[in-house]
Amino acid sequence: MGLLLFWFGLTGELVAQEVEPIKPKKEKPDYSSLPKNPRKAAILSAILPGAGQVYNNKAWKVPLIYSGLAIDIYFIGYNNRRYNVFNDALEAFDNGDASQFPSLNREALVRNIDYWRRNRDLTILLLGVIYALNIVDANVDAHLSGFEITDDLALDIRPHFESFSVKNNSLGVSFKLKF
Repeated sequence: MGLLLFWFGLTGELVAQEVEPIKPKKEKPDYSSLPKNPRKAAILSAILPGAGQVYNNKAWKVPLIYSGLAIDIYFIGYNNRRYNVFNDALEAFDNGDASQFPSLNREALVRNIDYWRRNRDLTILLLGVIYALNIVDANVDAHLSGFEITDDLALDIRPHFESFSVKNNSLGVSFKLKF
């Protein structure tokens, strides 16, 4: 009998109440002390690249953003055109026409197709990175808008000459950080 109770004690189900832990409420960050709202800057840059930089009074960054986007879009098109040229040449080669690239065999055409496809795909990925950096830059710049930069903090770099004795002189550079 004792063994039977012991067996049921080991194999029986334990019933317990599950208590859900109390989750602390997430508080929204308070950006009221900052001159610029980081969330607004990020949303503006997500909607229109460069708009968050204009909101943060850093309009000089807008030509850099659009130059990066334009150059990347150009290279996406260039890589895609080269990919299509080699893809068409491979299709023609398979149909018996090797006149487009007479010095290339099928393996070389496939390598070129893979090369230009990979380059096109990487430039598309780079376009996404540039777009994301635009948003991150606007957000970080808005966060740092409340950071004070005063003239009290300065780095002073000067030449330094020191004489140890009559024949031993030292010439160097002196770095002074003023707070």
